Amino acid sequence: MNHYFTNNDKLKENIQKVNVDIHSINYYFYTDNGVFSKGELDFGTELLLKTFKYTYPQDKKVLDIGCGCGPIGIYLSKLGFTVDMTDVNEKTINLSKKALNEQMLKANVFKSDAYENINDRYDYIISNPPIRVGKEKLYEIIMDAKKHLNENGEVWLVVRKKQGADSLVRDMKDIYKTVNVINKKKGFCVIKAV
Repeated sequence: MNHYFTNNDKLKENIQKVNVDIHSINYYFYTDNGVFSKGELDFGTELLLKTFKYTYPQDKKVLDIGCGCGPIGIYLSKLGFTVDMTDVNEKTINLSKKALNEQMLKANVFKSDAYENINDRYDYIISNPPIRVGKEKLYEIIMDAKKHLNENGEVWLVVRKKQGADSLVRDMKDIYKTVNVINKKKGFCVIKAV
């Protein structure tokens, strides 16, 4: 079975434009067959973006890891952050670049399996992580984020409670200074770690 974190060139193309309004900021991204949350902004990502609290983004750098079609990175670019966006799925990388270019937004979008091609440090690492990738890869994405944060940098995640949010928070407390669930809605938990 193919997942959104794999590359499948055999899928028929069905690109759709998705318009989004978060905190009165309008933007769009593109989805297609074989990508996560086709045709809409998924509820977890929307909750994460509506919950995300930040200091003014002057000189703040963000990594959107597992960016998918780019709803997180595109939004943050529109806010004025310096944004890197990574994924393993080449289709989503191309869709993200298309949406950014059309909206005249800047972000560095590139392929990376977890932190394989990442050498920078960030003020924020933000993700709706690919839960179905398996616990080992998921924990690599979440726990190794610490190695790529600036001092007092923050990791922001959204994870469903039924997909292990409680145990993830417990395990993150072994790695990070502070870990808190700062919003819960419809079974989704927004997690902030410093």
